[in-house]
This record gives sequence, C-alpha cells and structure tokens, in this order.
Amino acid sequence: MPRKRVALVTGAGSGIGRAAALALLQDGYHVALLGRRKPLLEETAGRSGAEQRAMVLPADVARHDQVTKAFAATEAAWGRLDVLFNNAGMGAPAVPMEDLSIEKFREVVEVNLVAAFLCTQEAIRIMKAQEPRGGRIINNGSISAHSPRPMSAAYTSTKHAITGLTKCIALDGRRHDIAASQIDVGNALTDLTARIASGVPQADGSIKPEPVMDVKHVGEAVLHLANLPLDVNVPFMTIMATKMPFIGRG
Repeated sequence: MPRKRVALVTGAGSGIGRAAALALLQDGYHVALLGRRKPLLEETAGRSGAEQRAMVLPADVARHDQVTKAFAATEAAWGRLDVLFNNAGMGAPAVPMEDLSIEKFREVVEVNLVAAFLCTQEAIRIMKAQEPRGGRIINNGSISAHSPRPMSAAYTSTKHAITGLTKCIALDGRRHDIAASQIDVGNALTDLTARIASGVPQADGSIKPEPVMDVKHVGEAVLHLANLPLDVNVPFMTIMATKMPFIGRG
C-alpha cells in the first residue's frame, strides 16, 4: 500500500495557494489548508473533489501560537508532513518609499517573512523526527526576489529575504533529509494581480498593461517540486508569463 503523502499550504484560500492546494489534492495528497478566512479554505476543499483528504485550519500564520496549533493538528491527524508550501503573503500600497508607514512595512515583514520562518521551524521539527524522515519545504518567492517593481520596497525586501531563508533551509536541512526549493512567480492571474492586465507602473514611469498567465500552471509547478525524490532538488524555479517585461531593460 502506498505511503500517505501529506502537505501543508499557507494562504490556501485563494490565488497561488489555492492552485497549489488543488494540484496536490488532485494528485492524492492529504493537504492541510491554512489561511485566515475559513469560508475560502472550505471553498478550496470543495473545489478539489477530495474533501476527505483536505483539512481546513483557519489561522493567522504571523501568530506563533496559531502556527504551532495548526502544525500539531496536521501531525495528529495524519502522522507526518512531507511538503510545506510557504505561500501566504501580502503587499503594501504602491506609494513612494518615504511615504510608506513603518506600521505597514512591519506588517508586510511579519506576513511575508516571519510567518514563513515560523512555519519552517514547525515543519523541520516534524520532518526530522518522522519515519521515513525528511521532507520538502517550498517557498513562494516572486519575480520581486530578483527585480523590484516601482514603489514596492516592503514586498521586494521580504522576497529578497525569502531567498536567503531558502538557502539556509537547504543547507541546514541536509543532515535531516530536508530539501528546500523556491518558486518565483511572475504575473500569474489571481484576484490580487488582476490589475496587471489593465496597467501597472513601469520602471520608466509609465503605466502599461502586462501579459499574464493562468495560475493553474503555478499549482502544477509546485506539484512537480513536491513530487521530486529527496535526493533531487530544484533550488530555484522561475515561472512567468512569457512576454512580461522581466528579462531585459525596462
């Protein structure tokens, strides 16, 4: 009998998180769905056609106590954790850097970086103790981990930091058979990125629409990473709308 495969996805109620959770569920994984809004998590589970393998866990991943409780519930229900997808994130208003409040900057850091660290800690504790041991931690980076958009200091700073976190997980996780990957996504069409198709600021100061891609392709890419054997790794993957203005001078 095949061994049960268990994944946990943060920000699973919409966008990239939902696409990844659906791909994992449809491939046979048991998936813990984390997010702040229970109705959206329930909608993700319902769309999968595999509700019996989905666990809805409303949680604020920037809250240490709520993260600990969610991971404990996952381990209690299914006995292990094979994949963590650190996906939950947020942006800040597109304002000049000097006008961005320190409160908003700190909020973005808490959600995009601190939460990923907290979830990673809990995942490592489970993965290194289980039998067979090990697992894979996948971080949602962003094209912004390479190149910023105008007026995105908070978001871009955290995504550059995620790259450092990914490298540290990969290095420190080796002795526990824990692999780490980062997926950097450019212009996947979600509710949060719909404005890209109508026009967003460019490096030359203009406002222009940009090409987008179906978010399901990101979910499929996360599934590909999740299904790699632990002696194989893709440290960094970039998936993007082919014609978006990323490669080349802006």
